Amino acid sequence: MKSEKVYLKIYDQIKAGIISGAYQYGTKIPSKRNCAVTNGVSIITVEHAYELLIQEGYIEPRERSGYIVSFRESDGFAASVSKDPQPMPLVHEEVSYAYPETQFPYGVIAKAMRKIISDYDEAILMRSPEGGSPELRNELAKYLERNRGFRVNPEQIIIGAGSEYLYGLIVELLGNNKIYGVESPSYKKIEQVYNSRGVIIEHLSLGHDGISSDAINNSNADILHVTPYRSYPTGVTASASKRREYISWAQKGDRYIIEDDFESEVTSLRKPEETLFATSNGEKVIYVNTFSRTISPALRVGYMVLPKNLLKLYERKLGFYSCTVPLFEQLLIARLIANGDFERHINRLRREKRNQEK
Repeated sequence: MKSEKVYLKIYDQIKAGIISGAYQYGTKIPSKRNCAVTNGVSIITVEHAYELLIQEGYIEPRERSGYIVSFRESDGFAASVSKDPQPMPLVHEEVSYAYPETQFPYGVIAKAMRKIISDYDEAILMRSPEGGSPELRNELAKYLERNRGFRVNPEQIIIGAGSEYLYGLIVELLGNNKIYGVESPSYKKIEQVYNSRGVIIEHLSLGHDGISSDAINNSNADILHVTPYRSYPTGVTASASKRREYISWAQKGDRYIIEDDFESEVTSLRKPEETLFATSNGEKVIYVNTFSRTISPALRVGYMVLPKNLLKLYERKLGFYSCTVPLFEQLLIARLIANGDFERHINRLRREKRNQEK
Protein backbone atom coordinates (compact mmCIF):
# COMPACT_ATOMS: atom_id res chain seq x y z
CA MET A 1 0.00 0.00 0.00
CA LYS A 2 1.30 3.45 -0.91
CA SER A 3 2.37 5.53 2.08
CA GLU A 4 -0.23 8.16 1.08
CA LYS A 5 -2.98 5.64 1.85
CA VAL A 6 -1.51 3.96 4.96
CA TYR A 7 -2.94 6.55 7.35
CA LEU A 8 -6.42 5.91 5.91
CA LYS A 9 -6.00 2.20 6.64
CA ILE A 10 -5.09 2.99 10.27
CA TYR A 11 -8.01 5.45 10.46
CA ASP A 12 -10.44 2.80 9.17
CA GLN A 13 -9.13 0.15 11.58
CA ILE A 14 -9.46 2.33 14.68
CA LYS A 15 -12.83 3.74 13.60
CA ALA A 16 -14.14 0.20 13.10
CA GLY A 17 -12.84 -0.74 16.56
CA ILE A 18 -14.60 2.24 18.13
CA ILE A 19 -17.92 1.58 16.38
CA SER A 20 -17.82 -2.15 17.23
CA GLY A 21 -17.04 -1.41 20.89
CA ALA A 22 -13.54 -2.87 20.89
CA TYR A 23 -12.45 0.61 22.01
CA GLN A 24 -15.19 1.72 24.40
CA TYR A 25 -16.31 5.23 25.22
CA GLY A 26 -13.95 6.98 27.64
CA THR A 27 -11.10 4.50 27.18
CA LYS A 28 -7.72 5.12 25.63
CA ILE A 29 -6.68 4.03 22.16
CA PRO A 30 -3.03 3.07 21.50
CA SER A 31 -0.51 5.88 21.74
CA LYS A 32 0.89 7.26 18.51
CA ARG A 33 4.22 5.56 19.18
CA ASN A 34 2.68 2.16 19.90
CA CYS A 35 0.40 2.41 16.88
CA ALA A 36 3.36 3.34 14.68
CA VAL A 37 5.41 0.37 15.91
CA THR A 38 2.49 -2.06 15.51
CA ASN A 39 1.81 -0.96 11.94
CA GLY A 40 5.42 -0.42 10.94
CA VAL A 41 4.89 3.21 9.95
CA SER A 42 6.12 6.62 11.05
CA ILE A 43 4.55 8.58 13.89
CA ILE A 44 3.65 11.30 11.35
CA THR A 45 1.52 8.76 9.45
CA VAL A 46 -0.30 7.86 12.66
CA GLU A 47 -0.79 11.56 13.44
CA HIS A 48 -2.60 12.01 10.12
CA ALA A 49 -4.96 9.13 10.99
CA TYR A 50 -5.61 10.43 14.52
CA GLU A 51 -6.22 13.93 13.15
CA LEU A 52 -9.08 12.57 11.03
CA LEU A 53 -10.55 10.67 13.99
CA ILE A 54 -10.46 13.85 16.10
CA GLN A 55 -12.05 15.96 13.37
CA GLU A 56 -14.91 13.48 12.92
CA GLY A 57 -15.59 13.17 16.65
CA TYR A 58 -14.39 9.62 17.31
CA ILE A 59 -11.56 10.53 19.69
CA GLU A 60 -10.27 13.55 21.56
CA PRO A 61 -6.80 14.37 22.88
CA ARG A 62 -6.37 14.66 26.65
CA GLU A 63 -3.35 16.28 28.22
CA ARG A 64 -1.12 13.62 29.82
CA SER A 65 -3.69 10.94 29.02
CA GLY A 66 -3.27 10.41 25.30
CA TYR A 67 -6.27 9.90 23.05
CA ILE A 68 -9.66 9.04 24.54
CA VAL A 69 -12.67 7.58 22.69
CA SER A 70 -15.38 10.26 22.53
CA PHE A 71 -17.89 8.38 20.35
CA ARG A 72 -20.70 6.15 21.51
CA GLU A 73 -23.85 4.97 19.75
CA SER A 74 -26.07 6.31 22.54
CA ASP A 75 -24.83 9.87 22.10
CA GLY A 76 -27.60 12.17 20.96
CA PHE A 77 -30.30 10.13 22.70
CA ALA A 78 -29.51 11.13 26.30
CA ALA A 79 -32.37 12.71 28.24
CA SER A 80 -29.98 15.24 29.68
CA VAL A 81 -29.77 17.20 26.42
CA SER A 82 -30.96 20.78 26.89
CA LYS A 83 -34.61 21.26 25.97
CA ASP A 84 -33.99 24.86 24.99
CA PRO A 85 -30.80 24.90 22.91
CA GLN A 86 -29.32 28.31 22.32
CA PRO A 87 -29.59 29.44 18.68
CA MET A 88 -26.31 29.15 16.79
CA PRO A 89 -24.64 32.43 15.79
CA LEU A 90 -24.45 33.25 12.11
CA VAL A 91 -20.97 33.12 10.63
CA HIS A 92 -21.82 35.66 7.92
CA GLU A 93 -24.76 37.69 6.68
CA GLU A 94 -27.04 35.76 4.33
CA VAL A 95 -27.80 38.83 2.22
CA SER A 96 -24.16 38.93 1.10
CA TYR A 97 -23.93 35.19 0.39
CA ALA A 98 -22.32 34.20 -2.89
CA TYR A 99 -20.45 31.15 -4.08
CA PRO A 100 -16.71 31.73 -3.53
CA GLU A 101 -14.27 31.61 -6.40
CA THR A 102 -13.24 28.05 -7.19
CA GLN A 103 -10.03 28.97 -9.00
CA PHE A 104 -10.44 25.94 -11.24
CA PRO A 105 -7.80 26.55 -13.93
CA TYR A 106 -9.50 28.15 -16.91
CA GLY A 107 -6.94 26.69 -19.29
CA VAL A 108 -7.81 23.16 -18.15
CA ILE A 109 -11.52 23.77 -18.72
CA ALA A 110 -10.89 25.36 -22.12
CA LYS A 111 -8.72 22.43 -23.20
CA ALA A 112 -11.39 19.94 -22.12
CA MET A 113 -14.06 21.91 -24.00
CA ARG A 114 -12.04 21.80 -27.21
CA LYS A 115 -11.49 18.07 -26.77
CA ILE A 116 -15.22 17.44 -26.29
CA ILE A 117 -16.09 19.43 -29.42
CA SER A 118 -13.42 17.57 -31.40
CA ASP A 119 -14.40 14.09 -30.17
CA TYR A 120 -18.18 14.39 -30.25
CA ASP A 121 -18.67 16.88 -33.11
CA GLU A 122 -22.38 17.51 -33.79
CA ALA A 123 -23.43 14.96 -31.16
CA ILE A 124 -23.02 17.65 -28.46
CA LEU A 125 -26.20 19.23 -29.85
CA MET A 126 -28.25 16.11 -29.15
CA ARG A 127 -30.73 15.85 -26.30
CA SER A 128 -29.44 14.23 -23.13
CA PRO A 129 -30.97 10.94 -21.92
CA GLU A 130 -33.60 11.52 -19.21
CA GLY A 131 -31.53 10.69 -16.12
CA GLY A 132 -28.33 12.18 -17.51
CA SER A 133 -25.61 11.14 -19.93
CA PRO A 134 -24.12 7.64 -19.41
CA GLU A 135 -20.63 9.17 -19.59
CA LEU A 136 -21.19 11.46 -16.61
CA ARG A 137 -23.18 8.96 -14.54
CA ASN A 138 -20.50 6.29 -15.03
CA GLU A 139 -17.65 8.63 -14.09
CA LEU A 140 -19.56 9.91 -11.05
CA ALA A 141 -20.17 6.35 -9.84
CA LYS A 142 -16.43 5.65 -9.99
CA TYR A 143 -15.56 8.98 -8.37
CA LEU A 144 -17.99 8.44 -5.48
CA GLU A 145 -16.48 5.03 -4.78
CA ARG A 146 -12.93 6.40 -4.82
CA ASN A 147 -13.55 9.57 -2.86
CA ARG A 148 -16.80 9.36 -0.91
CA GLY A 149 -16.71 5.76 0.23
CA PHE A 150 -19.84 4.34 -1.36
CA ARG A 151 -20.54 2.12 -4.33
CA VAL A 152 -23.60 2.79 -6.47
CA ASN A 153 -24.85 1.83 -9.90
CA PRO A 154 -24.85 4.64 -12.51
CA GLU A 155 -28.65 4.37 -12.84
CA GLN A 156 -28.96 5.48 -9.19
CA ILE A 157 -27.46 8.84 -10.19
CA ILE A 158 -29.83 11.52 -11.53
CA ILE A 159 -28.39 14.66 -13.14
CA GLY A 160 -30.23 17.99 -12.79
CA ALA A 161 -29.74 21.74 -13.10
CA GLY A 162 -28.58 22.51 -9.57
CA SER A 163 -29.60 21.53 -6.08
CA GLU A 164 -32.82 23.61 -5.99
CA TYR A 165 -34.16 21.71 -9.01
CA LEU A 166 -33.26 18.41 -7.38
CA TYR A 167 -35.02 19.37 -4.12
CA GLY A 168 -38.18 19.83 -6.16
CA LEU A 169 -37.76 16.44 -7.83
CA ILE A 170 -37.39 14.81 -4.42
CA VAL A 171 -40.69 16.35 -3.24
CA GLU A 172 -42.41 14.97 -6.34
CA LEU A 173 -40.80 11.59 -5.69
CA LEU A 174 -41.57 11.26 -1.98
CA GLY A 175 -44.77 13.30 -1.97
CA ASN A 176 -45.86 16.75 -0.83
CA ASN A 177 -48.10 15.19 1.81
CA LYS A 178 -45.00 14.49 3.91
CA ILE A 179 -43.61 16.70 6.67
CA TYR A 180 -40.11 17.96 5.87
CA GLY A 181 -37.77 18.74 8.77
CA VAL A 182 -35.08 21.35 8.04
CA GLU A 183 -32.21 22.70 10.09
CA SER A 184 -32.89 25.98 11.84
CA PRO A 185 -31.28 28.17 10.71
CA SER A 186 -30.58 26.85 7.22
CA TYR A 187 -29.92 28.07 3.68
CA LYS A 188 -33.08 30.02 2.84
CA LYS A 189 -33.55 28.50 -0.64
CA ILE A 190 -34.16 25.08 0.91
CA GLU A 191 -37.23 26.39 2.70
CA GLN A 192 -38.28 28.47 -0.32
CA VAL A 193 -38.29 25.40 -2.56
CA TYR A 194 -40.34 23.39 -0.09
CA ASN A 195 -42.79 26.27 0.38
CA SER A 196 -43.22 26.53 -3.38
CA ARG A 197 -44.16 22.84 -3.41
CA GLY A 198 -46.77 23.30 -0.71
CA VAL A 199 -45.23 20.95 1.84
CA ILE A 200 -45.36 21.28 5.62
CA ILE A 201 -42.01 22.31 7.11
CA GLU A 202 -40.73 21.78 10.64
CA HIS A 203 -37.82 23.91 11.83
CA LEU A 204 -35.41 21.83 13.90
CA SER A 205 -32.98 23.73 16.13
CA LEU A 206 -29.27 23.27 15.54
CA GLY A 207 -26.89 22.70 18.42
CA HIS A 208 -23.10 22.65 18.39
CA ASP A 209 -22.91 19.24 16.67
CA GLY A 210 -26.08 19.11 14.55
CA ILE A 211 -29.84 19.12 15.09
CA SER A 212 -30.59 18.85 18.80
CA SER A 213 -31.75 15.45 20.01
CA ASP A 214 -34.91 16.90 21.55
CA ALA A 215 -35.85 18.50 18.23
CA ILE A 216 -35.38 15.19 16.41
CA ASN A 217 -37.19 13.08 19.01
CA ASN A 218 -40.17 15.46 19.24
CA SER A 219 -40.45 16.02 15.51
CA ASN A 220 -43.32 14.80 13.33
CA ALA A 221 -41.13 14.94 10.22
CA ASP A 222 -41.15 12.16 7.65
CA ILE A 223 -38.19 13.60 5.73
CA LEU A 224 -35.07 15.12 7.30
CA HIS A 225 -33.10 17.59 5.16
CA VAL A 226 -29.61 18.02 6.62
CA THR A 227 -26.27 19.49 5.64
CA PRO A 228 -23.90 17.43 7.83
CA TYR A 229 -20.78 19.35 6.78
CA ARG A 230 -20.66 23.08 7.58
CA SER A 231 -24.37 23.79 7.54
CA TYR A 232 -25.06 27.28 6.19
CA PRO A 233 -25.16 29.86 7.76
CA THR A 234 -23.93 28.54 11.15
CA GLY A 235 -20.94 26.51 9.95
CA VAL A 236 -22.02 23.59 12.19
CA THR A 237 -20.65 20.14 11.25
CA ALA A 238 -22.49 17.10 12.57
CA SER A 239 -20.40 14.82 14.79
CA ALA A 240 -20.00 11.10 14.12
CA SER A 241 -22.52 10.33 16.88
CA LYS A 242 -25.04 12.81 15.51
CA ARG A 243 -24.78 11.34 12.01
CA ARG A 244 -25.66 7.93 13.40
CA GLU A 245 -28.52 9.47 15.32
CA TYR A 246 -29.90 10.79 12.02
CA ILE A 247 -29.60 7.34 10.46
CA SER A 248 -31.24 5.65 13.45
CA TRP A 249 -34.14 8.11 13.15
CA ALA A 250 -34.59 7.27 9.45
CA GLN A 251 -34.72 3.54 10.10
CA LYS A 252 -37.95 3.90 12.10
CA GLY A 253 -40.84 3.73 9.67
CA ASP A 254 -41.20 5.23 6.21
CA ARG A 255 -38.61 7.96 6.68
CA TYR A 256 -35.82 9.33 4.50
CA ILE A 257 -32.88 11.70 4.86
CA ILE A 258 -31.87 14.21 2.21
CA GLU A 259 -28.12 14.62 2.61
CA ASP A 260 -27.09 17.98 1.18
CA ASP A 261 -23.34 17.55 0.73
CA PHE A 262 -22.50 21.01 -0.57
CA GLU A 263 -18.86 22.04 0.04
CA SER A 264 -17.73 18.94 1.96
CA GLU A 265 -15.17 18.05 -0.70
CA VAL A 266 -13.41 21.38 -0.18
CA THR A 267 -12.11 20.64 3.30
CA SER A 268 -8.75 20.97 5.00
CA LEU A 269 -8.91 17.29 5.98
CA ARG A 270 -6.92 14.75 3.99
CA LYS A 271 -10.23 13.06 3.23
CA PRO A 272 -13.75 14.47 3.15
CA GLU A 273 -16.13 13.94 6.06
CA GLU A 274 -17.87 10.56 6.00
CA THR A 275 -21.26 10.73 4.32
CA LEU A 276 -24.60 9.61 5.72
CA PHE A 277 -25.16 7.71 2.47
CA ALA A 278 -22.03 5.60 2.99
CA THR A 279 -22.66 5.10 6.71
CA SER A 280 -26.23 3.92 6.08
CA ASN A 281 -25.24 1.71 3.14
CA GLY A 282 -27.45 3.92 0.99
CA GLU A 283 -30.72 2.52 2.31
CA LYS A 284 -32.62 5.55 3.64
CA VAL A 285 -30.53 8.46 2.36
CA ILE A 286 -30.82 10.55 -0.82
CA TYR A 287 -27.44 12.15 -1.49
CA VAL A 288 -27.32 15.57 -3.23
CA ASN A 289 -24.27 17.47 -4.46
CA THR A 290 -23.34 20.01 -7.15
CA PHE A 291 -20.33 21.27 -9.10
CA SER A 292 -21.03 24.95 -8.38
CA ARG A 293 -18.42 25.08 -5.62
CA THR A 294 -15.86 22.70 -7.07
CA ILE A 295 -15.79 23.80 -10.72
CA SER A 296 -17.82 26.97 -11.33
CA PRO A 297 -21.06 28.62 -10.19
CA ALA A 298 -21.78 29.18 -13.88
CA LEU A 299 -22.25 25.42 -14.28
CA ARG A 300 -25.75 24.73 -12.98
CA VAL A 301 -25.07 21.03 -12.70
CA GLY A 302 -26.04 18.92 -9.71
CA TYR A 303 -26.75 15.29 -9.07
CA MET A 304 -28.58 13.12 -6.59
CA VAL A 305 -27.98 9.49 -5.69
CA LEU A 306 -31.11 7.49 -4.94
CA PRO A 307 -31.33 4.41 -2.73
CA LYS A 308 -31.97 1.31 -4.83
CA ASN A 309 -35.39 0.83 -3.25
CA LEU A 310 -36.55 4.17 -4.74
CA LEU A 311 -35.47 3.49 -8.33
CA LYS A 312 -38.70 1.82 -9.48
CA LEU A 313 -40.76 4.57 -7.85
CA TYR A 314 -38.64 7.22 -9.58
CA GLU A 315 -39.01 5.57 -12.97
CA ARG A 316 -42.77 5.26 -12.53
CA LYS A 317 -43.37 8.82 -11.30
CA LEU A 318 -40.56 10.90 -12.82
CA GLY A 319 -38.72 8.81 -15.38
CA PHE A 320 -40.31 10.75 -18.24
CA TYR A 321 -38.68 14.05 -17.20
CA SER A 322 -36.08 15.35 -19.66
CA CYS A 323 -32.65 16.06 -18.22
CA THR A 324 -32.30 19.81 -17.61
CA VAL A 325 -28.51 19.96 -18.17
CA PRO A 326 -27.09 20.38 -21.70
CA LEU A 327 -25.24 17.32 -22.97
CA PHE A 328 -22.10 19.39 -23.66
CA GLU A 329 -21.78 20.40 -19.99
CA GLN A 330 -22.28 16.82 -18.84
CA LEU A 331 -19.60 15.54 -21.22
CA LEU A 332 -17.27 18.32 -20.05
CA ILE A 333 -17.57 17.36 -16.38
CA ALA A 334 -17.24 13.66 -17.24
CA ARG A 335 -13.98 14.47 -19.05
CA LEU A 336 -12.60 16.46 -16.10
CA ILE A 337 -13.33 13.56 -13.76
CA ALA A 338 -12.07 10.84 -16.10
CA ASN A 339 -8.68 12.44 -16.81
CA GLY A 340 -8.01 13.30 -13.15
CA ASP A 341 -8.20 17.10 -13.51
CA PHE A 342 -11.17 17.34 -11.15
CA GLU A 343 -9.55 15.35 -8.32
CA ARG A 344 -6.22 17.16 -8.74
CA HIS A 345 -8.10 20.43 -8.31
CA ILE A 346 -9.91 19.17 -5.20
CA ASN A 347 -6.63 17.97 -3.65
CA ARG A 348 -5.01 21.32 -4.42
CA LEU A 349 -7.82 23.20 -2.67
CA ARG A 350 -7.47 20.94 0.38
CA ARG A 351 -3.72 21.56 0.57
CA GLU A 352 -4.29 25.31 0.33
CA LYS A 353 -6.83 25.18 3.15
CA ARG A 354 -4.45 23.20 5.37
CA ASN A 355 -1.70 25.73 4.72
CA GLN A 356 -4.05 28.62 5.60
CA GLU A 357 -4.95 26.96 8.91
CA LYS A 358 -1.34 26.42 10.02
